[in-house]
This record gives sequence, structure tokens and C-alpha cells, in this order.
Amino acid sequence: MTTSIIVDAQRTVTPLWPVPQERRIVTVLFADIVGSTALVNRLDPEDVRALQRAYFDTVAGVLHRWQGVVEKYIGDAVMALFGARHSDGFDAYRAVRAGLEIQAALDRRPMVDGIRLHVRVGVATGEVVVDLGDVVTGGHGVASGAVITAAARLQEYAAPGAVALCAATARATAGLITQRQLTPVPVAGRVPPVPVWHAVGPVRPGADRHDGPLIGRRRELATIRDQVGAAIRDRTPRWISLVGPTGSGRSRLLHELTRGLTTVDGLSVRWCVATCQPYPDQVLAPVAHLLRGLAGIRHSDGPAAVHDRLVAALTPLFPPTRVATAVPALQRMLTTPDGSAAALAGAAIFREVLLRLAAHRPLIVAVDDLDRAAPAVSRFLHALFGAATERGLPLALLTVHQPQWADTRPGPARQMTIGPLATVQSGRLLRHLLTRAGQPVALVDRLLPLVGGRPGHAAAYVTSLVDGADPAALALPEAVRRAVGAELDHLDGERRAVLMAAGTLGGLISGAAVDRALGWTPGRSASALRKLVAAGLLLPHHAAGYAFAAPALRQVAAERLPRALRAVFQRRVASTPHLDAVHRDANQPDHAGVVNGSAARSVEIVRLDTVGARTGRLDAVFAALASAGPGGATGPTGLRRGGPTPTMATRPAASGPDANRTAGPRQLRAVASPGDVPPTPATAASRPRRRAGGDRFRDVGRPAAPIRRTPTSSAGQWTLADAGNPPGVVRAVPRPPLIRPLDGLPASA
Repeated sequence: MTTSIIVDAQRTVTPLWPVPQERRIVTVLFADIVGSTALVNRLDPEDVRALQRAYFDTVAGVLHRWQGVVEKYIGDAVMALFGARHSDGFDAYRAVRAGLEIQAALDRRPMVDGIRLHVRVGVATGEVVVDLGDVVTGGHGVASGAVITAAARLQEYAAPGAVALCAATARATAGLITQRQLTPVPVAGRVPPVPVWHAVGPVRPGADRHDGPLIGRRRELATIRDQVGAAIRDRTPRWISLVGPTGSGRSRLLHELTRGLTTVDGLSVRWCVATCQPYPDQVLAPVAHLLRGLAGIRHSDGPAAVHDRLVAALTPLFPPTRVATAVPALQRMLTTPDGSAAALAGAAIFREVLLRLAAHRPLIVAVDDLDRAAPAVSRFLHALFGAATERGLPLALLTVHQPQWADTRPGPARQMTIGPLATVQSGRLLRHLLTRAGQPVALVDRLLPLVGGRPGHAAAYVTSLVDGADPAALALPEAVRRAVGAELDHLDGERRAVLMAAGTLGGLISGAAVDRALGWTPGRSASALRKLVAAGLLLPHHAAGYAFAAPALRQVAAERLPRALRAVFQRRVASTPHLDAVHRDANQPDHAGVVNGSAARSVEIVRLDTVGARTGRLDAVFAALASAGPGGATGPTGLRRGGPTPTMATRPAASGPDANRTAGPRQLRAVASPGDVPPTPATAASRPRRRAGGDRFRDVGRPAAPIRRTPTSSAGQWTLADAGNPPGVVRAVPRPPLIRPLDGLPASA
């Protein structure tokens, strides 16, 4: 059963959105009061009204805090969406946290006349289609999908006061939410029974595990070590930002630095590291994490143990009277790092602790995933860096975040972009991961084109295989889909539209094709394409086109479009009589610009039907060209030994005063005529034929020189090989008919 709901997305307005609909992975929360019928029957209607208002206000306030969008109220039930218009990759986590907080808020707040309400909450994650046209203008969008019904069914199996999760939600929140799996439950229309989990509570933050050797990143490690070493030797603090998308290996690189960079010029270095969890309970939680790590305080330590560890950490730095006043303030910040005046006072004391530590011993302060933290954490780091610069302390500050993070770093900050691994390095990483997981190493060849040089994507694919994914299908892992979807949603409307339209176009991407797909005026997408290159999402290609930086990005961008809209985009491009750029697979080597070892200087374009009509004369030309050997000659002009043999892709040597000058190679593009004509015996050989592999190819007569397939994956690219010389390239490209004689060939050809 498919249910349609209305999405209230007024808080997520994004202008200039030219794509009206999207298929999105969203998380749906469904909450309903337990025993509402009996409760309403025994209350006065005015009391029912007051009770409902108090209940709905409480639930809506929690949903708003966790960025949920209230769909509507159905009787006593509340339905909300997370990720309907914008996703940060943690939609399921926010929905589960909202469900747990709704339960806690209702337990703490008596309603009308002391009545306490109990609710069941179901949370399900799945795909819906969202109509975005009205959302942009602040109205209502419509989302449709079976996941909405699934959330309603799940809450029926939740115990009063509990939050029930579907399998997809449980996977998306693994490691972030403590879960308890229940016995699968029967659901109408679903066979076999559906597995159900109950959410217990958020997981305490902890350090991620990084097993195995670090592959690649030698240049990045060396650069960061040089920067840190200069900061310590010169006593000039430096701020170094490690920037990269999710899955690029930023955290793994930071882990390697903390493990390997322990001394600089013989001086022992102290590290102070914190990791920012998504949506921390308190805004200064990362600062408290830094303090816990520095003083060796565990979450299980009681107040007395915390006091003793703080005293031990501060005694070498402050006089006894200052220690006595500083320790209680630091304890309050550890207990409630909520941004209150007391917590901020504790953070100021801790900042002075770090500065005094740096004065005694070189210090490196590192914060991972800083883009997840509240602005108060950035202000703390800026104040620390500024004070250390004024005092000339041997301190380095390392922050790790995503490229789109908009925090303004200090002027002296150095930014290092973590790019994709090289192909060889990705292969080594995949072999290591597959071997450790007990999977066939032969899968490296299948996985290598999919991971796009991102270590996190490689690990996600291997994990999906361990979890039972079909090796023959190799579907995009859910974790990769969430992360890539968040990358898309960080873009403005036009850039998102360009990426989604480009995802439907095969091979290389041209601005002209994107403009036609979106129905834009020519040249409108050029600015967006340049911005996408600057953001690292597209790569410029020397064949006048662009390629996706990550294969997963192309897949997610294309799958965001509904089927009907994909067909519209493809039809617009296909119905255009010409294409301005050659579209090939992004992974295919570009041989088109090189002919016989040198760059092609010009391109001649002829129609295939015209060429086919002159097959007999071309046979003679090819035979003459192929017969030229090291000591032979063609026509009136002799070819020197070792010189390039003229082909359809090269200009024959000219006679006369310029005979000793190397002729520039020329390249033939064989193109289809705009209108089909009935084949004749003379042109039958030039008609398209279908090979077993499905490739359509053009046979221009039957030249004496062999025509052989290049070892690439793109259809329609062939080489004309002459006697012992590198092949040229003939490419089939639809363009307007253009007939001109080939320079250097007899006019009768």
C-alpha cells in the first residue's frame, strides 16, 4: 500500500531549483498516543482540546529541534519526515533521537489535570518521491512511498514509551544508537516477518578504530609534518585544515599522525585530540572531550575520581590557590557543557591550561569532524590560536572537516585537500580489505571502478559483501548513498540540477548537453560546471568535457530524478540534431587527440553515406596508402624510411619547398547523415551493423589496412592501422552534414 502525505518544508527553502521532483531516501517518524480512545471518552471536549494542544506542542518542539518536518496530525498521531528537502547523512539518527526525546519529554511533563501520556513511536527509512515545486515557494510538497505505511505499522509493535526501528534505520544508526533486536513480527502484505529493533539511547562518543596499514598519503603526511615542525621550531603557531569529502580518509590520516608524529627535532610532542559527534547533546561537548583526554578522565569515573585527575593535571601548571578555584569550574563544564555562563567560564580556564601546556612542551590540538560542532567550539579554537600566536608558543592546531564547511579560518591557516587515492593504491587497499574480510581477491577488478579512489567507499563495499550483498550485482552501499546524497544537498539549486542532469548523460559531460537537458539557454550551465570542478565533484577532461569525480556521485545524482524526468532529459538531448562534444566513458583513455604520437592539428568531418557512395575509389586510395613500405612511394611523392604512412587520419607528405617539414596529422570523424536513405549495393557496407557485444560501428568501405578495436569500453571508436605505425582514430559523432575534400588526398577520392 502506498500512502501520500503532505510535507511542511517551509524552513528549508532553497531558491533557483529547476528540477520539480526528486526520489529521496527519507526517514519517517510516526507517533501515536496509547489508549487515546478510552482517554477521550472519559474527558470533557474542552479538556480533550487542551490535552491535544499540549501534546502536539511538545512533540512539534522536539521535532523542530532535530530538524524534522511535521507532515500533519491525524487524530492523535503525528507524522514527520527527516531528509525530505535536505539531508546531512544523519537523517535516521536525528529521527531516532527525536523519538527518544519525545518519550522523555512526555514522561517529564504532566498534561491537563495531571494526566501523563504514553506514546508509541515507529521510525522507518526508505525511498519516496518528493514534489519540490511548492517547497521552494514555502508551500507544501507531496511525498509518496511505502516507507510511510511501514513507519505506521512499526509504531503498532512498539511498547508504550518505546521507539521501534526498521532494519534500514537500525543499520543507519549502528554505532550511534544503542539498539536491541526483537523477534520479527508479522506485517500484513509482507512475507517473511519483518525484523524490528528498539532504540535504547545514544552511544557515548569514542575513537574510531583504524586497523591495518595506511596506504598512500605519503605526500600529505610529509607536508603536515613539515608544517608542524616549522610551528614548533619557530614558535609560530600554525592552523592546518585537512579538507576532504566523507570517505576520503581524513580521520584515518589524522589517526596516523597522532600515532607517528611523537617528536620534533628530539622534542617530545603532546597531542590533545577530540572527535565531534553528530549533533552533540551539549554545544561544548567537544571541548569537554579535549579536557577528558588530556586529564585521562573516563566517562565511568565518579566525581571524586574526576576531581583527583584534574588536580593532578593542573598542579604542574598553576599555583595551589589557582588550582583550588579552577578545578570546580572545570568539573561543572564536564558535567554540563551546554554553553551556559558557567560552562563558558570553564572553557576559558581550559584554554589557559592548554596555553601553559604549550609553554612547557610542544602541543598539537586536533579536532576531527569540526563541521559537526557548534559555533562555540570554533570560537574556542580561534581564541586559543590567537592567544598562542601572541605569546609565540610552539603550538599547532589541526582541524578536519568537509569542503563545504563555511567557518572562516585564521589568515595563517594552511588548507590541505585530501584527494582520491591513485588507482594502484586503491587496488592495494581493496586487496587488503578483501583478504582481511575473507572475500575473493578477484573482486578487486569489479570494485576498483566503483570506489572512485575513496577509502571509505572501498571499506563500505567490502562491508556490504560481508553482510551478504550479491557480488554479481554490487549495489551501492547504504552508507555511501547517504554520504553522497549529503554532498549533493550541500549544493545550491542550479548546481544540484546540473549534476542530476549530467548523471543521466552517458560518458563525458558537455555544457551544451546539460543546457539542452534542462531546457536552459546555451551557456547557462558553464558557471555551475566550473563551480562543481572547484568543489571537487567534477573533473575537467582535456576532450572538452567533464567527468564525475566519484562513480557513486553520478549514480546517486541520476537516481534522484524520477523516471519520467530522466526520460525527458534524455529525449531532449537525443532529439537535438548535433552534439558539440564527444561523449565517451570517463574511464576511457583519450586517444582522440593523439594521432601517430602527436597532437591532431585539425579534424575533417564527412558524412558516412557520402563516403559509402565513393567506396570503390576509397578502396584504391587505402590500397595505395597501405602499400607504402619503408622504401616505397605513393603517387608522385616518395615516403622516407621511418616516416609516418598516410592514413585517413594523417596528412600525406607534401612535395615542394615544404617537403622536409613534418606534416601535421589530421583526423577523420565519420559522422551519420541526418536522414536515412535506402541502402544500395555500393553503400551496404557502410550501414551500421550490430556486433555480439551490442556495439554499433561504421565500416568505411573495406580498406587494405586492418580495422581493429581499441582496448577501451566505449562503443564506436576504431583505429586504422598502417604498416608498423601507431593507429589513428575514427569516431562516430552526430553533427550537421559537412562535406569538404580531405587535404592531401586526391580530389577524386
